[in-house]
Amino acid sequence: MELISKIESRKAEIAVIGLGYVGFPLAVEFASRGFSVKGIDINEVIVKVINHGGSHIPDIDPDVVSPLVKAGKLKATTDFNVLSDIDAMSICVPTPLNKTKNPDVSFILSASEEIKKRLHPGQLVVLESTSYPGTTEELIRPAMEQTGLKAGKDFYLAFSPERIDPGNTVYTIRNTPKVIGGCTQQCLKHATAYYSQIVEKVVPVSSSDTAEMVKLLENTFRSVNIALVNEVALMCDVLGINVWEVIGAAASKPFGYMRFDPGPGLGGHCIPIDPHYLSWKLKSLNYYARFIELAGEINSSMPAYVVSKVSDALNSIQRSVKGSRILVLGIAYKKDIDDIRESPALDVVKLLQLKGGEVLFSDPFVQEFKMNGKVLTSQPLTPDLVRNSHCAVVTTDHTAFDYEMVLENATKIVDTRNAFGSRGLESEKIIHL
Repeated sequence: MELISKIESRKAEIAVIGLGYVGFPLAVEFASRGFSVKGIDINEVIVKVINHGGSHIPDIDPDVVSPLVKAGKLKATTDFNVLSDIDAMSICVPTPLNKTKNPDVSFILSASEEIKKRLHPGQLVVLESTSYPGTTEELIRPAMEQTGLKAGKDFYLAFSPERIDPGNTVYTIRNTPKVIGGCTQQCLKHATAYYSQIVEKVVPVSSSDTAEMVKLLENTFRSVNIALVNEVALMCDVLGINVWEVIGAAASKPFGYMRFDPGPGLGGHCIPIDPHYLSWKLKSLNYYARFIELAGEINSSMPAYVVSKVSDALNSIQRSVKGSRILVLGIAYKKDIDDIRESPALDVVKLLQLKGGEVLFSDPFVQEFKMNGKVLTSQPLTPDLVRNSHCAVVTTDHTAFDYEMVLENATKIVDTRNAFGSRGLESEKIIHL
């Protein structure tokens, strides 16, 4: 129980591998609770920003980071050798899909290899990166046990799915329950002691496989329900009914209904990707996950549907997409953040360009992005910019946008987020999703 004592007394040395949207907030939280934390990332720019007391994540205020760095509680590095002196660590590396939508666990394998080289008795290793059920037991445990150390006896191994929601100021690391599954009971016990230092409630489950499945259920639930409401939006369009009015009225029911809103597609690091991890795993067991596959088809078709709405809007003023100037409002995958991973807005831009449209964009959180080898730069949202565009498309409903100004100056608007209707702004200029 030496490790548990070190954890509870805040004497344990902590490491977080991967300092992105998941890992950096976790590192800051542990450091804020008095632990000495080493953050490891292969990106030298991120490491430099952190060590200068800055933050590359909008949710983390530099005023919180700077004192921790100055006090020596938080340090970033690209050197995995620091793991030799670490007591407990969390792996928070990316788990994307490859081009064939199969899991890419190369970052997990790479991190595991670095840990294995420096693994010593008494260490705790926790995977937070989302992956298919069996990843911890089938990939990480065998790699670690090649050292001769045994999980549950010599070192401790667990899976605890991240539940970070970028931009959410209500539910943070501290007040979001933390699911934990260990490879053994001793692994679970040590991982529970570890996370209990920074979260208000720990939810233990029977195995790492179960914890991995919990994460996939959470995001598959969202994916399927978003697909359902996206299809309802398509139905309402055919029926000539305002889908937003339908959803608002349905949401008045105080039981048996949970509100989901349609949109231009799915974005972010979880919902568009995680269900495919589960589907891939099940295919290897000769099981076809029909709901997951159908939801994926519907959600991935939404950007093309948005482009068809833009085409309708332009046709109404005797124009085609080709040769028209189209202003895309918002590139981030959801409002008031700067994360563009898997953002449906990127697909909308790409499809419009393929049809010959001249696409401009404005986003207060995203300064630029690369599309087809060219860098697109955010334009200040001015009356002239709106007025000189043939159609404006709201793909991300950032709070900072001046919607009244846009409505006043736009020729045509395609609103995929009900940004205008939710503010009581109605006009024949607007085509809703």
